[in-house]
Amino acid sequence: MLGKKVFRDAHLQACGNVSTFGSLNLSFAARTMHLQAFNHAYPSQLLQQLTLCCGATRWAETLSQQAPFASEETLVRAAEEAWYNTCDEADWRAAFAHHPRIGDVESLTKKFADTRHWAGKEQSGVEGAAHELIHALAEANRDYEARFGYIFIICATGKSAAEMLRLLQDRLSNTPEEEMRVAMGEQHKITLIRLQKLLSGADWSFLKNSAITTHVLDTSAGRPANNLTIRLQNKDVQGRWATFCQGVTNGDGRIPDLLPPHRPLPFGLYNMVFETGPYLQARQETVFYPCVEVQFQVADTRHHHIPLLLNPYGYATYRGS
Repeated sequence: MLGKKVFRDAHLQACGNVSTFGSLNLSFAARTMHLQAFNHAYPSQLLQQLTLCCGATRWAETLSQQAPFASEETLVRAAEEAWYNTCDEADWRAAFAHHPRIGDVESLTKKFADTRHWAGKEQSGVEGAAHELIHALAEANRDYEARFGYIFIICATGKSAAEMLRLLQDRLSNTPEEEMRVAMGEQHKITLIRLQKLLSGADWSFLKNSAITTHVLDTSAGRPANNLTIRLQNKDVQGRWATFCQGVTNGDGRIPDLLPPHRPLPFGLYNMVFETGPYLQARQETVFYPCVEVQFQVADTRHHHIPLLLNPYGYATYRGS
């Protein structure tokens, strides 16, 4: 390991020299990498690659100083700890600032040249979208920035432009405190995806999906309920329900990624809010239950699946598997 002064000098050089930063990180990330190679990288290279995964300097420095890691799971746990418990709001906002706006091609190609080979794939759902939809995304993102002071952060992998627009519009109704927690979770999902891309030769088999999943079936139509917004809440310091993650059901009526992979859910009481009104209105159905709230207790580390069977005049839920 380099001494602290040499490490700091290498860090300053890496952060101050954009052309060197870009040339090093692309060559370093291009080959298949295993954890052993990651652990033995030069500190300056390690810091650069971690910054690609998450743009918060404190996060990257914290992890680089903890290397070597005994396993991929140890790395993931350290990444989570640094993000949620070491970083603060300034760091979270710094990470958000390293992302291009969804559908903003100019930002993607100019401002974020060092991550465009990853960000472009993450935003592939925007490609081919109608001009009107792209315009609506850009306009909604401007509204979002005006409200919260940072760009809309979403783990866009696997999501269509329409899904991203729906989520953006939904999240505009969050309080600033709620939205910061939601955005933090989305950033952590992105970070884990990029760590997997960086260490493409590592063993990620331990990385399980969200500890909470859901599935909505429209029993009146006999099919999954897609495009239905769901919020997951817990109690804030004032004892009020507050959203900390949310999503929209996909074509199969599911949200498989409410929480970042491998992130445990602390024991306690939770509230899952199914916004059934807009879904039923879009189907021109009677709206008798505009919202369904399901409270449940987490008292173990097992996976929790909270499904909903829905029709215009009733609903049912149970603990699924």
